[in-house]
Amino acid sequence: MWDYTDKVKEHFMNPRNVGDIADADAVGEVGSLACGDALKLFLKFDDAKERIVEAKFQTFGCGSAIASSSALTEMIKGKTLDEALLVTNKEIADFLGGLPEEKMHCSVMGQEALEVAIAKFRGGPLPEHNHGHDHDHDHEQDGEILCKCFGLTDGFLRKVIVQNRLQSAEQVTHFTKAGGACGGCLPKIKELVAEVLGEQLQKPAKPEKLTNLRKMQLIQEVLENEVRPQLWADGGDLELIDIAGNNVQIAFRKACAGCASSGYTAKFVEQKLRELVSDDIIVEEVHG
Repeated sequence: MWDYTDKVKEHFMNPRNVGDIADADAVGEVGSLACGDALKLFLKFDDAKERIVEAKFQTFGCGSAIASSSALTEMIKGKTLDEALLVTNKEIADFLGGLPEEKMHCSVMGQEALEVAIAKFRGGPLPEHNHGHDHDHDHEQDGEILCKCFGLTDGFLRKVIVQNRLQSAEQVTHFTKAGGACGGCLPKIKELVAEVLGEQLQKPAKPEKLTNLRKMQLIQEVLENEVRPQLWADGGDLELIDIAGNNVQIAFRKACAGCASSGYTAKFVEQKLRELVSDDIIVEEVHG
């Protein structure tokens, strides 16, 4: 029996935003009934078509799939499209207080549906997922099908490995289901994991050139994974207020708020962001 948090159980028993939106501005569909998991996400935007004002879902799957879909719709309402795209599957799981590793593919599926919906609305190329359901676009853009049972491409699996820092084929199966049916693709998954790990060891710590969206994603990841845990250890915390180009505004919370050493802490945050994201980042502490 999986060890689910109370919040997962609550979102499963009382899921938010179930249903469809008849005049939806964007719809993203991932998975398939044959795979045992399917999710259809409906989005409604404001008049300027820049912000999500309503999100609903229909899903076929386990309790984790229902809870993850419910959490996602709650998280993205009120966000701009670019802000919504910054939501990671890890953040969906964290919103629920965590998911068993074997059920992390449910949070990945929600992130996929969101990316597909916004990509379709914007008329750009669809992200590398496949799952055998998107028959109306060029599958050649998605790379080579690596897991035939679930229709998953090597490009999509590479992305999940990198984003979630996976280090084994077993973890890839937990996060995506790849290799979880016939197991025939497991050797290739192991090769892909080894290839990604090798690239990470060889590549420089900072990308040479970042898009604004990727820079925002990296800043959030560094603050969440590298900075906040150190502040929590001392009873403190911080909140990301805004990102404007290279300027990052933060506010310290809990024990860090009003601390005489907050200036030094802000410099530490700036140093960490320059080290792991871009060396031209400037951190500004906002009070209040």
